[in-house]
Amino acid sequence: MKRGSRTEKDYLGSKKIPSSAYYGVQTKRALENFPISNLHLQKELVYAITIIKKAAAITNKKNKRLEPKKANAIVKACNEILKGKFDSQFPIDVFQAGAGTSENMNINEVIANRALQILKKKKGSYNYLHPNDHVNLAQSTNDVFHSAIYISAYTEIKNNLLPTLEHLEKELNKKLKAFSKIKKSGRTHLMDAVPITLGQEFSGYKDTIKQNKVKIKETSKELLNLNIGGTAIGTGINTTQFYQKNIVKEINKITKEKFKKAENLIEATQNINPITNTGSSLKNLALNLIKIANDLRLLNSGPSSGLAEISLPSVQPGSSIMPAKVNPVMAEMLDMVSFQVLGNDTTINLCAQAGQLELNVMVPLAAYNLLHSIEILNNSIKIFTEKCVKGITANKKKTNYYLEKNPIIVTALTPHIGYEKAAQIAKEAYKKDKSIRELIIEKNLMDKKTLNKILNAEI
Repeated sequence: MKRGSRTEKDYLGSKKIPSSAYYGVQTKRALENFPISNLHLQKELVYAITIIKKAAAITNKKNKRLEPKKANAIVKACNEILKGKFDSQFPIDVFQAGAGTSENMNINEVIANRALQILKKKKGSYNYLHPNDHVNLAQSTNDVFHSAIYISAYTEIKNNLLPTLEHLEKELNKKLKAFSKIKKSGRTHLMDAVPITLGQEFSGYKDTIKQNKVKIKETSKELLNLNIGGTAIGTGINTTQFYQKNIVKEINKITKEKFKKAENLIEATQNINPITNTGSSLKNLALNLIKIANDLRLLNSGPSSGLAEISLPSVQPGSSIMPAKVNPVMAEMLDMVSFQVLGNDTTINLCAQAGQLELNVMVPLAAYNLLHSIEILNNSIKIFTEKCVKGITANKKKTNYYLEKNPIIVTALTPHIGYEKAAQIAKEAYKKDKSIRELIIEKNLMDKKTLNKILNAEI
């Protein structure tokens, strides 16, 4: 053996592994087979798989299928991985062997080799502690990887995305209160419409986020149902009743969550419905975020030649050639993130429909895209809230100007002068560039006191 490497074998032959590496022969094969994108599955997923390995070792020890010394070493190795000590040892590309076998074996090998060190053995001494026989005992990639996606996605949504949405909702609520008395023109079809307050406009944004938050929370609960214990196809081959009864309990002790065994392990292995449903709720959030971001861009437009009813915070210069230009970069960033989430959701759906017979083998890509959506939504919304929403100010001079010039406020007068007369007045106001107030007084259609009372009440 050359200096700086060791040789490991599997049933396809042998491979030289760098001495410093904790991964083994199957990981080496995957690195050689899949040099595709330089994208790697998220560490949250790696940690979720590691949690399952730890729970399995504890359960198998209690079940007397795994020697306490070996089980304890596996648990210790898992704890070190969960502290981030071995993050560099999980290098496999997202586009890898179907079902996530390469990723599962990568983690099995790292745990096994670190456990061997803990037991004062050399890396690769698999005759003593084996990645498959001991670390993967009572498991299959097909239940481990599925369950790990659910664990990682659920905890990321609960601990990060939902609190971030809550914060955005609160900041929008502050704005709707601050803007509650600022009257402005409403717009439909991008054309003049009846009046609204800026606060009412922001109330729509606030409740949109609230509704998305509630839906995501509700949908993500589907991720609590794990197929762990189903092993290869959901039948539980190579497990015991004790293991199936206790593995989720051990996972819950580690995660402090309330995961449970899926009602039908075969169905849960065949399908990834909780992933598609959660992805869909993230897609709907993205669609609504695009609407909000684009509204803010439009309301901020100008400032000289646009609407300029609000001002977004200036966070960086907007042009390399036009001095003093400032762009709505946070809203633009949120748009781009949301577009990516829509693409991720399409990919997840394609992965879901590609399941065949007893297994969906496209889960590595589905996992990456789901976790990617959660991550970029969380990060973008957090920064959008802090660097955009918090600093939004209203331009009352502009809102008042547009409102007074808006002939559609004549709508409030239709119960008093009739639809046809109101339409004629509005048409004339556009043509002569006069306000509705001016024309109504000029034509003696209503006294000033009554007119102001009606319009002020409606605006």
